[in-house]
Amino acid sequence: MRPMAFKPPAPTPKGLWRRTPPAIFPVMLGLLGLGLAWRRGAGEFGVPLAAVEGFMGAVTLLFLFGALAYAVKFARRPGMIIDELRVLPGRAGVAAGVLSVYLLAGSLGPYAPDEARPVLLLGLALHLALIGLVLVGFARGPVEQRRVNPVWHLHFSGLVVAAMVAQGLGVAALVAPLFWGALGVAVAIWAVSLDQFRRETVPAPLRPLLAIHLAPLSLLGTVAQGMGFTGLALGFGVLSALLLAALVLGGRWLLAAGQSPLWGALTFPLAATASFWLTLGGVWRLPGGLLLVAATLAIPPIAVFVLKLWAKGQLAVKTNAAIA
Repeated sequence: MRPMAFKPPAPTPKGLWRRTPPAIFPVMLGLLGLGLAWRRGAGEFGVPLAAVEGFMGAVTLLFLFGALAYAVKFARRPGMIIDELRVLPGRAGVAAGVLSVYLLAGSLGPYAPDEARPVLLLGLALHLALIGLVLVGFARGPVEQRRVNPVWHLHFSGLVVAAMVAQGLGVAALVAPLFWGALGVAVAIWAVSLDQFRRETVPAPLRPLLAIHLAPLSLLGTVAQGMGFTGLALGFGVLSALLLAALVLGGRWLLAAGQSPLWGALTFPLAATASFWLTLGGVWRLPGGLLLVAATLAIPPIAVFVLKLWAKGQLAVKTNAAIA
């Protein structure tokens, strides 16, 4: 019998952005969310709006650059998206990229609402296409791929991000169906995930993904508040506070595997929760402000860490990104 030989990974072919990792998008989603949170909180805490809008503009340009790099990769080999969705970091990254399109529309809203609405619809079209691809992958792939995990929120209940942006842009016809649909899916994912957490141990490298469960609570609460369902929004506020407290108290366990690209999953939930608590106002104003400060201290360093890995060519290898 011939001895087994180690087969090195296939080298990336020459060409610009052939292996752009989708893992860049969770931190970009977090930065966009942080900018929108500060836009909401600037007046509350006397922060110059010009500084907030400057940050928002810089983050928007960063996302557009990342989107261009990924679009070039997709144009070289559209079928690579199937390979991307076979691995968890790829599924999370692609979904975060799609959700970032919604936040891009939200960032444009105050300046160009007529142009922002088509961007929102573009995001919705991309999101529905992604859901279709994910479902096809579930049907054709191994059973393990169909296991419920926090990334499902990005794929399915992530439609609530579109509802939130549609609310801000005055696209009222989209808000209710997206909200109630996302709520039903989110409840199902939370129920299954809670049962799994009760019965099984989460591997240390995947634990940062648990923070994603916080995002739908905050986003659903934000939209509920805007729809006038103040009691429902308050309920989401209490649940988000309890879950955030559990994540903070279990921080050592949550981050036991050490710094990794999956820390990007921590960013958007923090920003979304801070923004939600500021939206609730009243007794939530101070906790919202404190959380916004904490998010501001946490999100940019995580983003810099991930983007440095991208610049060094290491992020694609660490997250097993597809090659175009």
